[in-house]
Amino acid sequence: MVMWNPRVEQMPLQDQKDLQYKLLKTLIYKLYSFNEFYCKRMKEFGVHPDDIRSLDDISKLPFMYKSDFRDNYPDTIFNVTHEELVRYHVSSGTTGKPTVVGYTEKDLEMWTESLARALTACELGRGDVIQVSYGYGLFTGGLGMHYGAERIGATVVPSGVGNTERQIELMQDLHVTSIACTPSYLLHIGEVAEKMGVDIRKDTNLKSAVLGAEPWSGKMKNRIEDWLGIRAYNIYGTSELSGPMFTECSERKGIHIWSDIALVEILDPDTGEAVAPGDKGELTITLLQKEAFPLVRYRVGDITSMTEEVCPCGRTHPRIDRLSGRVDDMLIIRGINVFPSQVEHTLMNIPEVGSHFQIIVDKHGVLDSMLVRVEVAESAFSDKISDLMVLKKKVEQSLRNALNISVSVELTEPGSLPRFEGKSKKVIDRREL
Repeated sequence: MVMWNPRVEQMPLQDQKDLQYKLLKTLIYKLYSFNEFYCKRMKEFGVHPDDIRSLDDISKLPFMYKSDFRDNYPDTIFNVTHEELVRYHVSSGTTGKPTVVGYTEKDLEMWTESLARALTACELGRGDVIQVSYGYGLFTGGLGMHYGAERIGATVVPSGVGNTERQIELMQDLHVTSIACTPSYLLHIGEVAEKMGVDIRKDTNLKSAVLGAEPWSGKMKNRIEDWLGIRAYNIYGTSELSGPMFTECSERKGIHIWSDIALVEILDPDTGEAVAPGDKGELTITLLQKEAFPLVRYRVGDITSMTEEVCPCGRTHPRIDRLSGRVDDMLIIRGINVFPSQVEHTLMNIPEVGSHFQIIVDKHGVLDSMLVRVEVAESAFSDKISDLMVLKKKVEQSLRNALNISVSVELTEPGSLPRFEGKSKKVIDRREL
């Protein structure tokens, strides 16, 4: 098993925890002494750095939320001077002011090191040609993957997003072996390739994909792999964390979180208390070495679970499970909690439906309604109304059993739903309009 940094990646768990405590203690003293925002927040909560006497005492520290970054826009939460910054990245800001993340030279080195470990865990390295089809520029995905791939000795094709036919040509001509993009964009690439008469399995050297930046289920992974004949790896990160940072390994039994970089807590979304080991809760992260843009107990909003068991690959760092949704993505339909990931998981179990769907939530009078529009698979599409009605009832029954609510289903022709070259937009909630 190849590792980028075996000494760190195989560090005994207790040594990891001892290191985390030292890094946490140093971080909290630094923020209390030099960061106006965090010093004020700690005083409001009646906590002093001297109160942090063990790793468990992290629970005494206040949380950070997305709203903190908007309220301190653009950079009053930073912990370094402007002269120490070497780069900015900015989130999309679709729900208000964007989040501005600053980086020192050491921050970029930490980010690159994290991705070098991660991409090596995905069995990538020197000799691979990696096509980076995440967005470049203010978005963190493209540049993060780019520098991580170069660090491990791979050759990078910085294709970005869009111009899909040209990307497929480059994939063939440059003998690309791996692609990094969103799952929805890879599905789009596969469809465009078929229209071009290109068989990804036979006409390219593509063997793997590093996919993230949007939720995707294990069933979707299986579909992608079976269709394109590749091995798909899950990558995780957010703009606030720096960008994409952590991946699965070759065993694909969870996403490795490097404990010398991040301290993870899994908390009950309602109470903020730690859940039992292995139980699902809200991912909360402290970045232990970030200089410019400090994160302490940041409530990310993603729902997952964590294990500290040593992975069969030999890496000893904690692993989080595939994300099952986001706290703020949860739909409440007639009193029932529904995650889009539940819908995807259910649909991907039905061979007759395609890989694209859309959820439309509306309100009729005082009652919420939920419509799922889903494409019929090419192999199952029929002009016979009776065949489609049987399939429609099958899909509705499957969703009812999985979600515990009645859902209307609209079957659409293959290729009829919107395609996206970035993150997919699977939910339209008209109740908010």
